Amino acid sequence: MNVLIVGSGAREHAFCWKIKQSKKCKNLFVTPGNAGTSELARNINISIEDFNQIKKSLIKYKIHLLIIGPEIPLIDGLSNFVNNDCELNHILVIGPSTAGAMLEGSKDFSKGFMFRHNIPTAPYKTFNQHTLEDGIKYLTTISPPYVLKADGPAAGKGVLILNDLSSAQAELTNMLTNNKFGASGHKVVIEGFLKGIELSCFVLTDGKTYLTLPNAKDYKRIGEGDVGLNTGGMGAISPVPFANKEFLSKIDKKIIKPTIEGIIKEEIDYVGFLFIGIIKVDDEPYVIEYNVRMGDPETQVVLPRIKNDFLEMMVETAKGNLKSIKLEIDQSSFANVVMASGGYPETYEKGKQVTGLNTNHNSIILHAGTKLEGDKVVTNGGRVLSVISKAVDFQSALEKSYKTINSIDFEGKYYRKDLGFDL
Repeated sequence: MNVLIVGSGAREHAFCWKIKQSKKCKNLFVTPGNAGTSELARNINISIEDFNQIKKSLIKYKIHLLIIGPEIPLIDGLSNFVNNDCELNHILVIGPSTAGAMLEGSKDFSKGFMFRHNIPTAPYKTFNQHTLEDGIKYLTTISPPYVLKADGPAAGKGVLILNDLSSAQAELTNMLTNNKFGASGHKVVIEGFLKGIELSCFVLTDGKTYLTLPNAKDYKRIGEGDVGLNTGGMGAISPVPFANKEFLSKIDKKIIKPTIEGIIKEEIDYVGFLFIGIIKVDDEPYVIEYNVRMGDPETQVVLPRIKNDFLEMMVETAKGNLKSIKLEIDQSSFANVVMASGGYPETYEKGKQVTGLNTNHNSIILHAGTKLEGDKVVTNGGRVLSVISKAVDFQSALEKSYKTINSIDFEGKYYRKDLGFDL
């Protein structure tokens, strides 16, 4: 089977790593990929937004299965593009339709969906440029902290949590009138604040039935103690210690099942992954957000726990036959520590040589922001590497990852040394 994966991050490298283990994989391609994926697959240097070039590659390389990693091509309709093209519609696709991708593409849509299907979440109101004054007044009627979310995708950075009313009003104005998050912030959702501890839940669905994949907990902020700016994610662990059997049962009953039933009821074409960001408040689960793809950095700890032939899982999902798959899970703990460029998530330099990758490590090393310059691996993004380790508990797994990180170097390398501090 010939497989094409769309994306260039550590999530996509994780997909490559897992699919390459399948005997059913004949040829593996990634667009555009990174230095790490080039060791497992053939990188195709085209943009994830260039659907016509993706079409040419699908035909040229006789692709049987397409896996769409990031949210942007999903929101832009790549799944629809392939499924509706008479030259491509024989290809199996993992990734929801444009309608399904709205669960991530619009915070306003997703909150409306939750309310329509009685899925527990924080109260909210949505405002735009024309209702800015109403939004400013609304903020005076609710208690801090104030949660402001850009309606559209903002690479995990479109959420502001503010304690000061005047700051919240200023940021709302900034988002709606000064293009702080570009078009993504032309509508802003103001949510009630939920105090608790978060986890990420992952579901694989063929649009009719679903499998609940291993859960994880990520750490989004750049600074230790979870302070500072939001990032795409600085690390993750799986499983989540506080997510016991009883709590996971509540998530399934109150959130996952009604979500899938809602998708079916609204006749949304949805084949692929659903990421549900959940917060535990007084032992009850609430939805923070939906993402319509696997998370990053969570994928890097979720996939190693799946014992099944991952390619077979993807094929059966795309064929609408997910019910034939019985999930087998490794009960060990996995920890992912992200190595980032100095200055990330703000200004950072690229092109720094990465050394120590070929040392014998007791960890899985997955690339994110890297590229090859001749025979050298150099940095090419804010998040550079994911270092994943396995152990009997997450603390021991983290120790392994930190030990590995000590043997890998590039100028300005940064990583959080406190993952799991709140568990």
